[in-house]
Amino acid sequence: MQFLKNHPFAVDAHFESSLVLTFAAPKEQVQPLIPECLRLDTFDDTWAFIAIAMVQTRHLRPKGFPQFMGNDFFLIGYRVFVRYATSEGKRLRGLYIMKSETNKRKMQFFGNAFTHYNYTTTDISQSVGKNVKTISSNKSKFRVEIDTTKGEVNLPTGSPFSSWKEARRFAGPLPNTFTVNAEDKSTLIIKGVRSNWKPSPVKVNSYKFSFLDSLNLKGTVLANCFEIRDIPYSWNKGRLDSWG
Repeated sequence: MQFLKNHPFAVDAHFESSLVLTFAAPKEQVQPLIPECLRLDTFDDTWAFIAIAMVQTRHLRPKGFPQFMGNDFFLIGYRVFVRYATSEGKRLRGLYIMKSETNKRKMQFFGNAFTHYNYTTTDISQSVGKNVKTISSNKSKFRVEIDTTKGEVNLPTGSPFSSWKEARRFAGPLPNTFTVNAEDKSTLIIKGVRSNWKPSPVKVNSYKFSFLDSLNLKGTVLANCFEIRDIPYSWNKGRLDSWG
């Protein structure tokens, strides 16, 4: 029944919000984190990128099902920006998922039944104060605080980008997500479909991610942070490609 994990049907959802923090690290530090068939999607041939996406989904369900049959989940993905060359010679840009979390066991069960994303369940706490929004987890040991004040936002200190236009290329989501099977040398490609994707720059007051710290990367800096709200999103049925 392993084939069921290959994203066997398309999925629809609505993103109530999606907050994505992208961290830059020297490419030599990130290279060991990805399979051999993928290559890093770099900036200035120096920086590789890891994104942490925190998404509040609504009505997540198999494509074609009515909204009332969907479920609401909070999803967290830790991803590396990569490129993949298909057996047909096409060069695709996308994400390699290292870790996935959710706030509900139902999503963990079905997510692990129909994907290779290896979901675990964690606690999620969200609070909104005066000009501040905080998302945190005691179990996963992370906390991020963003400034919700309206106005011009500067790039994070130390970002390798010179402008938000440059940073936008590494804001996510990218068109594809890749899952690699090293044993049979195949790659599962899942394409995301969205419209009206207009991410807004966000100022990050503070952050702490235990998983990011566990990677022991040297020279990591926050490169950008974007948020989108109220966006329909869907994932196509997965397709397998051989690279052996």
